[in-house]
Amino acid sequence: MPSAKVLESKKQIVAELTEKLQNAASGVIVNYSGITVENDTKLRADLRKAGVEYAVIKNTMTKRACENVGYGELANVLEGMTAIAISKDDAVAPAKILKEYADKIDSFELKAGFVEGKVLDKDGIIELANIPSKEILVGKLLGSIQSPLYGLAYALQAIIDKNGEAAPAEEAAPAEA
Repeated sequence: MPSAKVLESKKQIVAELTEKLQNAASGVIVNYSGITVENDTKLRADLRKAGVEYAVIKNTMTKRACENVGYGELANVLEGMTAIAISKDDAVAPAKILKEYADKIDSFELKAGFVEGKVLDKDGIIELANIPSKEILVGKLLGSIQSPLYGLAYALQAIIDKNGEAAPAEEAAPAEA
């Protein structure tokens, strides 16, 4: 039977994880078995750079924290060697980075996760990871706004080229006598 100190420590871990889950934009649960120390170190560095917190926490404690915030559906994937990556700000970063490693390492597997209060299965996490970055989306939006303007400018220029130079204003207006 666990001592009071151990039990208190576990309660503290669950309370801290519960708070992190509540304040997170997204989180991803992975099976990290088979990852080398070198790859694990790179993975953690990439996640840190993106502002993502990555931790290996006992499945029972993670289950309790998930249940506390309404992500009870995640309990069925919390088996084996699991880790969780949580991001407060960027909803796409954990999925994108972890998917990159899952694609390279056969035994490293995306299991499930959540984004803005909604639980996602493995396919949902992969879909989330495939969303282009904010910068790319902004660029596409600006490009789509500029495109019609360029088209109008080219059309006006073609009319001017066809009809010759535009007449100066005083020549174009009929003289009043």
